[in-house]
Amino acid sequence: MQQLVFVYNADAGLFGAVLDLAHKLVSPTTYPCSLCAITYGVRMRPEWKAFIAGLPIDSEFLHRDELAALYPWLSDTPLPAVFMKDRHGELTPFIAAAELKSIDLTGLMQLVEQRLSILIQAPSPAPRR
Repeated sequence: MQQLVFVYNADAGLFGAVLDLAHKLVSPTTYPCSLCAITYGVRMRPEWKAFIAGLPIDSEFLHRDELAALYPWLSDTPLPAVFMKDRHGELTPFIAAAELKSIDLTGLMQLVEQRLSILIQAPSPAPRR
């Protein structure tokens, strides 16, 4: 089964979360995680949470240290990024870091929908009798 994997350009854990929140508040223009900035305020934005819940495939969220531990060959990939995980567990790029820097939340949701519609074929209607 396919799955979207969203990877934040931030480390996991409470310390990382506190540090990231402080960075967003003090110097938002230099904050290195555009995915965090557009999908989170103090917590996950409700419209993003609803969007993820309504997707036709599952989603997974990782931090850069988790990505490096699980997929060390991707540790040099610019982050944040979104990958598509295939049924064999292989990751392929879905949305690159450069694309995430230039969009807002609405743009991200539209881009995810657009790319998913290309990858996931709607079932054919049943033949009429």
